[in-house]
Amino acid sequence: MSARKLVIATRASRLALWQAEHVQARLRVLYPDIQVELLKLSTRGDEILDRSLAKIGGKGLFIKELENALLDGRADLAVHSLKDVPVDITAPFELSTVLARADCRDAFVSNTYAGLAELPPGAVVGTSSLRREAQLRARFPALKIEPLRGNLDTRLGKLDSGHYAAIILAAAGLERLELGHRIRARMTVSESLPAAGQGALGIEILQTRADLLELLAPMACPQTTVCALAERAVSRALGGSCQVPLAAYAEVLGQSVSVRALVATPDGQTIYRAQGEGPSAEAEAIGQRVAQELIDQGAGVILESLAVSP
Repeated sequence: MSARKLVIATRASRLALWQAEHVQARLRVLYPDIQVELLKLSTRGDEILDRSLAKIGGKGLFIKELENALLDGRADLAVHSLKDVPVDITAPFELSTVLARADCRDAFVSNTYAGLAELPPGAVVGTSSLRREAQLRARFPALKIEPLRGNLDTRLGKLDSGHYAAIILAAAGLERLELGHRIRARMTVSESLPAAGQGALGIEILQTRADLLELLAPMACPQTTVCALAERAVSRALGGSCQVPLAAYAEVLGQSVSVRALVATPDGQTIYRAQGEGPSAEAEAIGQRVAQELIDQGAGVILESLAVSP
């Protein structure tokens, strides 16, 4: 093992720092002789808050600056929320490691109401996700869904200042920042199918850094990796991006993996759903089959209308 110092590139938000510090702590326990430092960076995704991700270039805006740090040698690895990592990641980068998943569910957060069913018609619900918005509109068409951008503290601040009756956030992020007490209800995956990779952390490195693969291997979670392969295969086959109301969720059941996915119109008027199951070793192929079933049902028409080619 030649490395004596590792630098982790991370966004500077409080949640991103928690994620990077979590990996830093794991590495320090595994390799007490190696110095592990953080390189904190600001990304365009963090800086542009007045428009939705779908309108400013998608999730890749959260990782570009971190990838630049890998390229120019300022950092050895980058830690991401896996759902923010584009599924079409290509050379010279690779997603080397997927850590154990936390709670992948969406969380209902409100200061007044205990759940979505309690919200009166016209109540304003904030979400940053077309996936969440479409599923909300399908179940509760009388609600008013409005965009919600910013880091976790900013979003909670907007709720607390009265801009929204409720907001929908990832449960994992709230728990990681010790804000789990703000969760009024956890939405089941049937109520709100999660985004591909939601709740999991991923580590990105340069493909040339084979030395890091051995170092990082002990942190990988086999079950979460299988789920991530399946979910990201669905998203990849459907041209998944922030412009598409797309969800994919996989579960490991013994030696098998079960995959559920959906594609919807942004207004929630049309939702196509598909499910598949098979050996965990065939996770990506199962995800691709589920995606093809969605296309066969008619999801391709939705993707074309949103200018996304599967």
